[in-house]
Amino acid sequence: MKTVLVTGGSRGIGKAIAKNLGLTCNVAVGYSHSKEQADEVVDEIKTAGGNAIAVSIDVTDQNSVDECFETVEDVYSSVDILINNAGITKDNIFPRLKQEDWDSVIDTNLTGSFRASQRAIKGMMKNKWGRIIFISSVAGISGNTGQSNYAASKAGLIGLAKTISKELGSRNITSNVIAPGYIETDMTSFLNDEQKEDIIEQLSIKRVGKPEDIANMVSFLCSDESEYITGQVFPVDGGLTT
Repeated sequence: MKTVLVTGGSRGIGKAIAKNLGLTCNVAVGYSHSKEQADEVVDEIKTAGGNAIAVSIDVTDQNSVDECFETVEDVYSSVDILINNAGITKDNIFPRLKQEDWDSVIDTNLTGSFRASQRAIKGMMKNKWGRIIFISSVAGISGNTGQSNYAASKAGLIGLAKTISKELGSRNITSNVIAPGYIETDMTSFLNDEQKEDIIEQLSIKRVGKPEDIANMVSFLCSDESEYITGQVFPVDGGLTT
């Protein structure tokens, strides 16, 4: 059985991914602060008949990343699949954006994924098999008002994933990107009903997305059926970027 590490796996999209993959993989639910929530996800996976552990990981700290992988490898021997999902937002219009808010978002969303991916690749190259999936955003494709730092970090993931796919495809390691649109998570909970209605008007499929919509795409990209797909970006956005 393959083992997957999901960063930011204690809530929202990460939680849905962890639970979905828990049906077919050993799951390491990565968390930075929400240990109690991560433990709840582990319990849900185990109740459904799967295997899972909660593991602390701060993607802005290389030592924390290394310790996380060592913990998972001690329990399950390897990390075969990495889901780079951990991310933050610190929004403001560009003229007012503070450099510390730029730096923290880039460090978490983009550089954090670099740290985790580089560490994961060591074992994947040895095993000559691996799946790396980056959770980006439609903001990384088309930009978004008030989110220059977030959009830049998510666009950077696309370039990173495509480069990894070119360098490591010969080792049977694939690298792909999922770009969610508006998904019902804590990050979109601030939207009021009127704002949600405005968003839905822009969509071909007339509803806001669910975390499970992303999790289903992740599960496909982790499966054997996707072995010839790499370096691609998949918007899962209800037609927002059509």
